Amino acid sequence: MATVLLVGVDLFLRAKIEALLPEHHVITVEGVDPPDLVIADIGRVDPDDVADTFPEVPLLGFTNHKDTDGLRRGHTAGFDRVIVKSALFERTDELIRGLLAPIE
Repeated sequence: MATVLLVGVDLFLRAKIEALLPEHHVITVEGVDPPDLVIADIGRVDPDDVADTFPEVPLLGFTNHKDTDGLRRGHTAGFDRVIVKSALFERTDELIRGLLAPIE
């Protein structure tokens, strides 16, 4: 079981993500130990701040399909994957497994 930190994710999306990741511990507040994966809504937070805060943690950023600037900022900040929101829900297992594979 991995600890997945959600950053900038609203309550509605949090519930959907938690339902898609029942085998993982999903949190919204940093704890003592670093998370195994960070999922950030880069339309709501600064991707550079997230990347600077979690330099050693795999980062998955998402935003809506019209936010091309946000997608670009996520890539520039160094996120491991930057996707549109719909892909997060269509390919959740594949994305999470791919990002957690190096640590599992």
